[in-house]
Amino acid sequence: MDRYNEWIAIEGEMDIDHLVNIPKTRNTYCKGSKCRKHTPHKVTQYKAGKASLFAQGKRRYDRKQSGYGGQTKPVFHKKAKTTKKIVLRLECTACKYKMQLAIKRCKHFELGGDKKTKGAALVF
Repeated sequence: MDRYNEWIAIEGEMDIDHLVNIPKTRNTYCKGSKCRKHTPHKVTQYKAGKASLFAQGKRRYDRKQSGYGGQTKPVFHKKAKTTKKIVLRLECTACKYKMQLAIKRCKHFELGGDKKTKGAALVF
């Protein structure tokens, strides 16, 4: 078995050793004009919005693709990365100011999961 990608599934749950677990609230500095101090922030995971059909690049691409002639632009195939960087969206609970924070790459990410306890036995 590949020792870098090894993880054990226990009753549908992932092994605690190969999981990044972030709390749902974080006390951090707020850059909003009302706060400018450390306040509690609500943490969520950033998700890209749906691509617009009316963006200039998409309109240009669709126009070029229409009709005969096959694929007109290069299609990228040389994918090198196996993970994406996790981006957290922090929202100040006091003034609703939102900011984004990128953390390191990981294969398994969890938001507000159970904390790992020291010396706890694995339950099968």
